[in-house]
Amino acid sequence: EVELVESGGGSVQPGGSLTLSCAASGFPFSTLSMSWARQPPGKVLEWVASINPDGDSTEYDDTVKGRFTISRDNAKNTLYLRMDSLKLEDTAVYHCTIGPAVGGLRGRGIQVSVSS
Repeated sequence: EVELVESGGGSVQPGGSLTLSCAASGFPFSTLSMSWARQPPGKVLEWVASINPDGDSTEYDDTVKGRFTISRDNAKNTLYLRMDSLKLEDTAVYHCTIGPAVGGLRGRGIQVSVSS
């Protein structure tokens, strides 16, 4: 059974940092591109970042470029998202997803709230 379990979310002040993790199981994690997506309150799901199977190529949405870092540990079947310089507009439920874009199978998500 495919399973994606996000963790590491929470509440933080603007300018703060959080690191999300996604534990993957039930599929060949190391052979697939992975992504993070987020759904802000009242809005649709949006793509945040993607990483290739080897972890040596990444892409970011312009709204997070330079602040977020996607990475992976294939030995641990885990995907990460380091988020720095967080802004109010980063508040959302964050999901890890299988594949290079939004639309693939995704986890239940984890809440990230940025507020002063």
